[in-house]
Amino acid sequence: MRVLIVSGIWPPDVGGPASHAPEVAGFLAARGHDVEVVTTADAEPAPEAYPVRFVRRSLPPGARHVEGLRLVRARAAASSVVYTTGMFGRSSLGALLARTPFVVKLTADPAFERARRFGLWHGSLEEFQRAAPLSTLPLRLARDADVRRAAHVVTPSSYLRELALGWGVRPERATVLPNPAPPLPELRPREELRRELGIEGPALAFAGRLTAQKSLDAGIEAARRAGVALLVAGDGPDRAALERLGHARFLGPRPRQAVLELFRAADAALLPSSWENFPHTVVEALAVGTPVIATRTGGVAEVVRDGENGLVVEPGDTAALEAAIRRFFADGALAERLRANAAPSVAGYAPERVYERLERILLEAAG
Repeated sequence: MRVLIVSGIWPPDVGGPASHAPEVAGFLAARGHDVEVVTTADAEPAPEAYPVRFVRRSLPPGARHVEGLRLVRARAAASSVVYTTGMFGRSSLGALLARTPFVVKLTADPAFERARRFGLWHGSLEEFQRAAPLSTLPLRLARDADVRRAAHVVTPSSYLRELALGWGVRPERATVLPNPAPPLPELRPREELRRELGIEGPALAFAGRLTAQKSLDAGIEAARRAGVALLVAGDGPDRAALERLGHARFLGPRPRQAVLELFRAADAALLPSSWENFPHTVVEALAVGTPVIATRTGGVAEVVRDGENGLVVEPGDTAALEAAIRRFFADGALAERLRANAAPSVAGYAPERVYERLERILLEAAG
């Protein structure tokens, strides 16, 4: 099978797809499949065992999209199936023009994301499904056409699968495939990691893209009020504004091993998002034995179970987030129980199981 993987971001970029796409590519290549990647990048990506072709982000938006479509179409014509984790419109149209089946991995509602980015919508994801304004109709029509044309749609959570069914995807062509737990390297002792990171007391960790979606401003305020240190790994358009808030210590973008070490060193991971699907960082934190304090949004509650491997509060409630942080650090027995349950709670998310199922989906789509 010849697989074209399309991803909007790629290492050294930070974010779930930048971790997921290389993992899938490496897995499929190791299984004997021919793999090729199309992505966008600021500079030429590091060499891999398979071709990684890219569109420069320095191109003007229109030219960048046209070049992306051209590249996807050309490489899809030489492939058995396209697997896309981003650039959905270009992937869908490019695969259609090349007459190559494609499989979509949804990480969010692309119409909602674009409506927020263009300033057309300021409400929640759930409200967008019920009451999106007429101005967002072109975005919603494009989204629906893309997912309906797909040979299969993969979602990391049941929550997002239900949304996709509402967009017209047939149930038999939509599969929940959770984000896998990362293959764990041998991590150094926790106390050594804490010393290296300068952690001397109670500490929370956050890793991810610094965007409005993550509501890290609320997380910083909750940690400040609770008197708990917060270490932040990642980058994004909101970084400068978040740094001006003070209190949190920003470490910049970090490779996956360093993120795993950060989570291992922290007492708990923090995810204060306003909307989510099923973030990779939640599974990463739990896999190294670190509980998660998160908001109940999207598919987060499908993996973070309140009182079992973490604490969950409603999104947009800074006071509730502060109370959860205080509760975690004040109740030693609770913290120990959550920590003991963290790694076992994601034992079923082994990469081999997840990616073998994805491989079968791609083979079926390829015919």
